[in-house]
Amino acid sequence: MAEAKQGDKVKVHYTGKLNDGSVFDSSVERDPLEFTIGEGAVIPGFEQAVVGLQPGDSTETTIEAANAYGNHSHELITEVPRERMPRDLQVTIGQQLQVSMANGQTAVVMVTDMTDTAVTIDANHPLAGQDLTFSIELVEIA
Repeated sequence: MAEAKQGDKVKVHYTGKLNDGSVFDSSVERDPLEFTIGEGAVIPGFEQAVVGLQPGDSTETTIEAANAYGNHSHELITEVPRERMPRDLQVTIGQQLQVSMANGQTAVVMVTDMTDTAVTIDANHPLAGQDLTFSIELVEIA
């Protein structure tokens, strides 16, 4: 039976857990995740865990934050004066906003603090700084 290798299109079922054991995502109740190994569509540690598996094989791997969504960066936390925000925008702590970046791209940020004069936003990925443990089952090599 063939083993998954670089360049293979694969389908996997997975369950992702945080260090405290809580599940942050799972494909078990959905269609399997499909990606090509080596194209960078999923985090690197996840791709590498699939290499060498045969259809029907399962593995569990822990991916350190740096190889997952990166370490939490204080440089991605910004305080925005309220006068620079749309007047009709009502924000709450924990709310996600889509913002335009200087390079023309958009990013999703989270409101982490508010005062009468400013709103603090965090552009880190919600899983940044977290080690992630995945249970992965290789369903198919396409």
